[in-house]
Order: sequence, then C-alpha cells, then structure tokens
Amino acid sequence: MSPRRHIRSALVGLGLLLAGLAPAAAHPHVFVDSRAQIVFDATGQIVAIRHVWRFDDAFSAFASQGLDKNGDGVLSIEELQPLAKVNVDSLKDYDYFTFLRVAGKRVGFKIPTEYWLQSADGFLTLFYTLNLMQPVKPDAKGITLDVYDPGYFVDFQMVEKEPIVLEKAPAACKANLQRKGAPDAATAAILGQIPASERELPAELKALTSDLANRITVTCP
Repeated sequence: MSPRRHIRSALVGLGLLLAGLAPAAAHPHVFVDSRAQIVFDATGQIVAIRHVWRFDDAFSAFASQGLDKNGDGVLSIEELQPLAKVNVDSLKDYDYFTFLRVAGKRVGFKIPTEYWLQSADGFLTLFYTLNLMQPVKPDAKGITLDVYDPGYFVDFQMVEKEPIVLEKAPAACKANLQRKGAPDAATAAILGQIPASERELPAELKALTSDLANRITVTCP
C-alpha cells in the first residue's frame, strides 16, 4: 500500500471497526476538536491559517498502531512525523477541510510545509499551517472561513476555549464563530444508511451537509 493511501485506509478501517461495534452508527466516523489561528502580516492582511486538530481516541489508537519504533511506550514527534506527512498529503484531496472565501470567491492555499503530530493521553493532535496563495485584507464585509467535511465522514467541533485566535491582527478586527448545526432527523436517517467504506457522499447529500460547517467570519472595519 502506498503511503498516500495509508490514512484513507485507516479512516475506512476505523469506520468499519466502529460500524461493527455499533451497527446503527451513522456518518460521521471520525471526530476532531478544532482550533483555528488566523495569521496577519504587518499590513493587516491574512497570510495563513494555522490548524490544531485533536482526533478522537479511537481513531488515534487505530492510526498510530506500530509507530512506537523504539518500544518505549511513548510516541515521539519524530516517530509520528511519517504519519503527519501522510495526513497532510492526503488532506490536499479534500481541500484541507478548509474553505476560505472573499466576496464569495474561494481563496487557495499553498501545500503545507510546516506540520507535526503530537500524542498525549491517548489522543493524536495535528498541527499544520496553510499559507494563502495570495494574502487577503478583510474589510467591514469580512471574509468567511468554513471548517468542515462536506462528506461528513469527519465531524469537526470547534473547541470551547479560544476556538479562534487572531494573530497580529489590527486592533479593530473581530472574529465571529457560527458553530456547526446538527443534521435533522431525515438527513441523519439517510446518512445512517451510508456504509463506513463510502468516503464520498452523493452531490445532493453534500448540499445538506453544508449546514454542518463551522463558519468563522473575520471583519476589519
């Protein structure tokens, strides 16, 4: 198996494992506690998004199997670096679950070069930086940043304490968070019929899962 497919296989394998333990379980199959750091430069432009994502304990245990190379019972940053690379490389196929828009138009990201994984208390946490293709300067209308998986395989929950951090932002800038909603009963029932091995949702279902985005709005009046 190629390294690029390892994380996908881990996701699907974990989903099948969870489905076996709880047959009624629906999408999602992986859960992430998320924090977003929005980085400004000296001119007041946004130049990067720094993510901190803590994976649930079940996925953390599954994905890190066999990575304790020296057998000391501790997963070091060095031992986790190959998995961190696979994570980041694979995330590109899913737009990093990060959708930045200015005046309704998408803003792209460069391929990350700064990333690492840490393990603590049975949880893996991924740290990585997305540099913008072009800096953007928020105005009074603001920019929007959605953090979510349109396929609803991965569920992102923004942390309660400091879910958004504005780094080096002008004093007038403010961030507002609209936390994700929950699927209605009908949508949840449909999602519940989708097997864990099905990573992509049909287009009509993706339209429904757009309400499951965590939406950050940054304004600089």
